[in-house]
Amino acid sequence: MININTKWTQNGLTVAGGCRKGNGFNQLSCPNGFYVDDDLTVYIADFNNNRIVEWKFDATSGLVIAGENGQGNRTDQLDGPIDIIVDKERDFFIICDKRNRRVVKWPYRGGTSGQTIIPNIDCACLTMDQHGFIYVSDIRQCLVKRWKVGETQGTIVAGGNGKGDRLDQLNSPTFLFVDHEQSIYVSDRDNHRIMKWIKNAQEGIIIAGGQGQGNSLTQLSYPCGIIVDPSLNLYIADRGNHRIIRWPKDIYQGTIIIGGNGSGQQPNQLNEPKGIAFDRHGNLYVVDCWNHRVQRFSIDQNLTS
Repeated sequence: MININTKWTQNGLTVAGGCRKGNGFNQLSCPNGFYVDDDLTVYIADFNNNRIVEWKFDATSGLVIAGENGQGNRTDQLDGPIDIIVDKERDFFIICDKRNRRVVKWPYRGGTSGQTIIPNIDCACLTMDQHGFIYVSDIRQCLVKRWKVGETQGTIVAGGNGKGDRLDQLNSPTFLFVDHEQSIYVSDRDNHRIMKWIKNAQEGIIIAGGQGQGNSLTQLSYPCGIIVDPSLNLYIADRGNHRIIRWPKDIYQGTIIIGGNGSGQQPNQLNEPKGIAFDRHGNLYVVDCWNHRVQRFSIDQNLTS
């Protein structure tokens, strides 16, 4: 189990992309959100290529599984996909199709087109809880909504009080994490903080950052991907600082666990990390956006106790 003592190797292994920016099958272009399944297959929202790519374990190239028909707003097209949920049990995946301002449900196998399930939303990221509710951050309206499949309106569960930095406000919310109690963790990007909204709360709690933009261990810079482990330690893709931070529960500063060596493309460097995820072995995956690659950082057994 991942805990406060877990350490990862500092040199990442490229598991997708990394062959410069491009639209070849071995390339990515500004990847953002992604999903890692139990088979260690990685599903990537390949933003500027307007496609979703499936990259199997140890593969040297990916397979386009949605958006093969070029940029556009038809049901068989995507325009700036920015995040993805994969639900193998129910045989679909859900795409945050940003520039089309819609959320699309797409058949998992053999699907040639998607169905818009949430229209007219400035979606930035999405996630799903164990009950099948979908949570979507609206970057322009500065709120997060929860949707039950089939609903047409959704329910505001964070923000919704205009753009701002009060505890009941957000400023460009992006990545999300939902725990088993349906508490919502929000990357409040332009406030440089992570907020936790307990279910049915009227305002959030600052659990990381909130000290202005900066690179000290008490600060964040345009945070993106977030994960919470079973001990409620928080992991943050600190995009503007090119590092991954672990922020222990109830502590007022974080610790650099990956990166922090300046912007670059070396194995121990990142260039604006976006999505992050753990696989079933506890290895840490990072979407290294401007290096156009996905990196895997293995648990370092020599340092983990």
